[in-house]
Amino acid sequence: MVVRLRLSRLGCKNRPFFRVMAADSRSPRDGKHIEVLGYFNPLPGQDGGKRMGLKFDRIKYWLSVGAQASDPVQRLLFRSGLLPPPPMVAMGRKGGDRDTRPVDPMTGRYVDAEKKTPVIDNQPKEEDNAEDKSP
Repeated sequence: MVVRLRLSRLGCKNRPFFRVMAADSRSPRDGKHIEVLGYFNPLPGQDGGKRMGLKFDRIKYWLSVGAQASDPVQRLLFRSGLLPPPPMVAMGRKGGDRDTRPVDPMTGRYVDAEKKTPVIDNQPKEEDNAEDKSP
């Protein structure tokens, strides 16, 4: 039996509310579960933010015994600081080669390997400025 950490949808039409569940991978999305591990409300609250509550000790337990997190749950656990960032690869152009430069998962920009800071592509380079200043 493969245990997966995944979201189960609750709430009304156009007002979703999700629970983070530990469930057998063969059970349906809103079906039988083993344990409720938290909740996620994607609709903005009074302060304009999304609400999330997780039982960190139980999630750590399930991950330690081999449970696999689904992609949306992986993103939630990354935002809460429980998991490392998922690997991201940027597409160069449709059907073309993939760009292998690392991408910062929070900003979506390329990360400079030496400085570990996001690189903005539209910044003028120092070489261009040096050429403009010379007579």
